[in-house]
Amino acid sequence: MKIIIPMAGMGKRMRPHTLTIPKPLIPVAGKPMVHRLVEEISKVSAEKIDEIAFIVGHFGSEVEKSLLKIAQDLGAKGSIYYQDEPLGTAHAVYCAAPSLTGKTIIAFADTLFDSDIKIDDNQEAVICVQKVKNPEAFGVVKTNESGLITDFIEKPKTFVSDMAIIGIYYFKDGLNLKSELEYLLKNNIQVNGEFQLTDALENMKNKGVKFYPGVVKEWLDCGNKDSTVYTNGRILDLKRNEKLISDSLIKVNSVIIEPCFIGENVNIVNSVIGPYVSIGNNTKINNSLISNSIIQNNTQLENVTANNSMIGNFVNIKNNVQELNVGDYNTLMINC
Repeated sequence: MKIIIPMAGMGKRMRPHTLTIPKPLIPVAGKPMVHRLVEEISKVSAEKIDEIAFIVGHFGSEVEKSLLKIAQDLGAKGSIYYQDEPLGTAHAVYCAAPSLTGKTIIAFADTLFDSDIKIDDNQEAVICVQKVKNPEAFGVVKTNESGLITDFIEKPKTFVSDMAIIGIYYFKDGLNLKSELEYLLKNNIQVNGEFQLTDALENMKNKGVKFYPGVVKEWLDCGNKDSTVYTNGRILDLKRNEKLISDSLIKVNSVIIEPCFIGENVNIVNSVIGPYVSIGNNTKINNSLISNSIIQNNTQLENVTANNSMIGNFVNIKNNVQELNVGDYNTLMINC
């Protein structure tokens, strides 16, 4: 089994954090979201993951090394491909054309999920979906009485289905998908200036490929700051029986309200942390109240009260009471 992960987007809705790091490498509950994604996919796959192909922009060698290590940690070969222009989902997947062979899972990198399904690798194709309250905001699928997908509809103006496509797909024959993507690109078949994966799926369906829905229990979005903080809390809830707090934590006159993730060499003094807080390595927090927030590595907070916040790496904040969204390498000192 192979996993193809398009992740070349600029992540504009997650700025300022994506000014210094690609969105899929932003940590959620202590791990980069793309790492959590491939871990969850490996659980729903009936077969061992042999290769993980990452489709990136030109993010630099350190990012590429991080991605290859994620694949290595799962016992898979890592591959790097580049998408130089944002030409749509079909174009993004086709950038990994050499890896589109055999059983393949396509997973877009800002999607996390909770599921107890197992992808049936005897089925020709599976599209993961979840029931939503506002289907007009999503691409949705229709199914027939046999449970097969009959239609793909992008952001329907009138109700046709509430089963939203979450961005994870399984194909028994990656070469078949590759052929359909190639057809779109060679014939310049675009919608609003982009090559769409759903057009390739429609062509495959019309040629007799049977698509089945894979219904997940929960779909966790990481598209912006608020949704990422919410997803962080949900994952902490789901993982609360795992070891989330490092033994190297130094805690002085402080309270940790679990679930929380706390990384290596964190120093917390005279503070209340949690619930639903993730703190990265080498961070120091003093005289502060922090809840429902993500704080990254090498950051220092003093006299800070924060909720529903994201705070980046190498940040220094002193005397601040508010909801925060602070990128890397910033200093905020109020009334000092």
